[in-house]
Amino acid sequence: MCKGLATLPATCLKSAKDIKHKISFLLQKPEPQTTDQKQAKEKTGNAAAAAAAKRSEEAGVPSAAEVEKWKESFSNVMSSEMGREVFTSFLKSEFSQENMDFWVACEDYKKTDPSKLTSRAKQIYKQYVEADAPNEVNLDAATREETQQNVENACPSCFDEAQKMIYTLMEKDSYRRFLQSKLIKDLCESQKSAADEKKKNCERAESRHAVTGGA
Repeated sequence: MCKGLATLPATCLKSAKDIKHKISFLLQKPEPQTTDQKQAKEKTGNAAAAAAAKRSEEAGVPSAAEVEKWKESFSNVMSSEMGREVFTSFLKSEFSQENMDFWVACEDYKKTDPSKLTSRAKQIYKQYVEADAPNEVNLDAATREETQQNVENACPSCFDEAQKMIYTLMEKDSYRRFLQSKLIKDLCESQKSAADEKKKNCERAESRHAVTGGA
């Protein structure tokens, strides 16, 4: 016949209460643990995204965010080294690569050592500006004449007007076709496919995590 808890030694009662307290504490603990897991998961996700962006950059593939910036404005294309490379590929398909080559040559010219300005100015003029030049760009007669006179007294700004005109030509003409081109559409599609694949991988990882109980 059971004598009841009253007949048990005090030390036994204390041990029973301690065990009950520990069990209660363990049952309440999963909530903060879930928060920790969530934070760890966020950190892992951020690290993975950064690593993916770095891999894309190293592979010479523009990120989705960068492509979206190019679609916002022509200046975003021209301020990005990769943007200029992609846009130049498009210009090649239209046989107008000389416009970008001239613009880049003008940018480099501004950084030329003063002692070499005259010789470099004449090279650029003969290559891109004068009539029937090997890579002649489309300038009006007035700008062409002004540039010729500037070259005679070469200074860092002697191609500024011609460069500005070619920039505007690319922005108003080629850039609009670039936005509708197969090249930019393929880039957007490849980024969408990569994003969809990444989402699927995340969902599969979450499913495995749920099945294993977060172990």
